[in-house]
Amino acid sequence: MSDMRVKTIAIIGGGTAGWLAANHLAVELRSEPDISITVIESPEIGIIGVGEGTVPHIKQSLMKFGIAEADLLASCDATFKMGIKFQDWMQTSHPASDNFYYHPFASPYPGGLDVNSLYLQRADSMRFSEVCETPFLAEAMKSPKHAASQEYQGAVNYAYHFNAVKFGQLLAKNARERFGVQHVKTTLRAAVLGNDGAVSHLIAEDGQTLQFDFYVDCTGFHSLIFGKTLNVPFIDKSKQILSDSALAVQIPYETSQEKLAPYTLAKAHSAGWLWDIPLTQRRGVGFVYSSAHMNETQALDGLSSYLKVDASRYAPRKIPMRIGYREQFWVKNAVSLGLAQGFVEPLEATSIFVTDFAAELFARNFSVHKDGMAVAAGYCNKVLAYTWERVMDFVQLHYCISDRRDTAFWRDNTEGATLSDVLSERLAIWRHHAPKKSDFFSRFDLFDVDNFLFVLYGMNYPTMKKNISDYERRCFENEIAAIDQRKHALSTQLLDHRDWLHQFNLAYQGKM
Repeated sequence: MSDMRVKTIAIIGGGTAGWLAANHLAVELRSEPDISITVIESPEIGIIGVGEGTVPHIKQSLMKFGIAEADLLASCDATFKMGIKFQDWMQTSHPASDNFYYHPFASPYPGGLDVNSLYLQRADSMRFSEVCETPFLAEAMKSPKHAASQEYQGAVNYAYHFNAVKFGQLLAKNARERFGVQHVKTTLRAAVLGNDGAVSHLIAEDGQTLQFDFYVDCTGFHSLIFGKTLNVPFIDKSKQILSDSALAVQIPYETSQEKLAPYTLAKAHSAGWLWDIPLTQRRGVGFVYSSAHMNETQALDGLSSYLKVDASRYAPRKIPMRIGYREQFWVKNAVSLGLAQGFVEPLEATSIFVTDFAAELFARNFSVHKDGMAVAAGYCNKVLAYTWERVMDFVQLHYCISDRRDTAFWRDNTEGATLSDVLSERLAIWRHHAPKKSDFFSRFDLFDVDNFLFVLYGMNYPTMKKNISDYERRCFENEIAAIDQRKHALSTQLLDHRDWLHQFNLAYQGKM
């Protein structure tokens, strides 16, 4: 840097990660008009664009950026997502159609009541997800919003599915037009370090030198700065998360009247799982698998079997997945975000969630003064390392507590699982006591007690039953009865998911 103050910031790479970073930075630096932000995007490098599912946290960021929900819905082929439906993650002891559980975007504390001990008394006769209304409404294919709901609000909590490429374009338009972020299209050949070990400048394919004060690496798995230039070690997590490949396809609807599921389907198979994400114009389907347990030909056959058509006609794209994260996410005058920082299979919409969280963390801790960066970097690196470790734990949870033993993949994920010390300790505790909020002592557990409860008891985790009083039982019964009333009332009040979106689009087009 030429002086003690940052005046120019380059974000290398567009897509969701780059433009999320641009918007978060622009919001935090609104009172610093002398600082310019430039996104450098290569016209030659495509966007992976498989991260089409989100969690409710994305609504907070969109509101902060000033993006109207109506514009998101209209421009990104968006649908609503009330949660994730997990199918076949347990051995089949019931009819195949009944072998599922929900991880809804809802509280597992009906009326604020901790019902875990009471649920365990009735675990044989009810699903844990019955402690909220959402799964019932999702199964009925309802919209989470009333026709007159305010933006970003609904009868039940929700997130979105959307076209990831179009979402990046929406973020880019907002960053340029609302915040004045500059956009340069060129392909970079290298990043060059100075004598102090910080990034000095970038070199474009045409030989041009591009110099900035600060650099944000959003170059995906290519990892131009953190992988190829700074050589920041990569912490491999492939022993915890065995899936390392995916085949992704886009499937058009046969008719415009097909039902739209307001959830992501995560369906397990013999060597992994597949996602099925409904957008307004098509479905995004991905077949995730472990290459140590299944080859690509078998994976293509599995995808074809699910689609009931030869998947090769849809030109499936193979996505190699390197599971893990960079040891540091902030080094001197550079930060990594998105796939350049780390990756875990997209089982719980982790990619966009962690990227959004990390971009906000970076932006809110960014110092315009050089002497404040070392402290901020040290703090943020600790936070992100902890965050990644706990995200890995939560994803692995879905595998390691399964009772499936029908293939080598499932046996390796259960009997032969390598767990972190934290997850191992928590699972041991939860055999004797139901999870509670105090088990998650860090606000950087992106997935906390609510999330763990729905997965643990959706998969019948064997927590020891406790005696309960008659008073507790009555409270539990009253809350479940109230939920039952509310879900049936909402089912009659809420529109069908596709019908809501159709009516919205008619109204939106009428305003244009």
